[in-house]
Amino acid sequence: MHAIPEGPMADVRDMYMAHTAMRREFKLLPRLVAEVTPGDVRRAGVVGAHAELVCRVLHLHHEGEDQVLWPKLLDRGGEETAAIVPVMEQQHHAIEKAHARVTGLLPRWRSTGQGGAELAEVFDGLLTVILEHMRMEEREILPLAEKYITAAEWNRLGEHGVAKTPKKELPLVFGMVMYEGDPEVVRRVLMEVPGPLRLLMPVIGRRLYAGHARRVHGTATPPRIGT
Repeated sequence: MHAIPEGPMADVRDMYMAHTAMRREFKLLPRLVAEVTPGDVRRAGVVGAHAELVCRVLHLHHEGEDQVLWPKLLDRGGEETAAIVPVMEQQHHAIEKAHARVTGLLPRWRSTGQGGAELAEVFDGLLTVILEHMRMEEREILPLAEKYITAAEWNRLGEHGVAKTPKKELPLVFGMVMYEGDPEVVRRVLMEVPGPLRLLMPVIGRRLYAGHARRVHGTATPPRIGT
């Protein structure tokens, strides 16, 4: 068990904000897919592109935890983390398995509009494991992160996602996460963004997500389902 570096500790509120966005979009996806008329390639393309986006966000979110968070918690938390981190890793494997099923079906559905019922069912399965994981992570892991992870280390989780996300998608993803976000937490996250972008990102992000939501959900203000 290694000592924790000195400095301010993690502010984990941005994780709740990210989880809220993913809960919302993944809860809405099964119905979005199921409601596409078989053979409607145009609509399948719109919903499918959105599904691929949120799947990428989910994958990068968990990849960052695998690379940054779990090793440090195991290294520093002793018995307190030794039992729960392997459970988190197992849940990530289950999510990746369901994620792979989804991404295996998406391309054909996007291009033909066929197979929507099966895809919606698979999205339901993915949603189940996502919700279980997020509940446990918020209950068990985030208090440990506040205790064992420094603010600088925590920020690397966000940096990982930003670095791996295509630059053209970043404002939309930020707008998606910010949609139900606590304004104070949004401001704190923006403090890590370079000056000009700090001013532009909230405006551009909101506008891009509103337009995206109109195309995908039929409204600029999809249901705010929170936690």
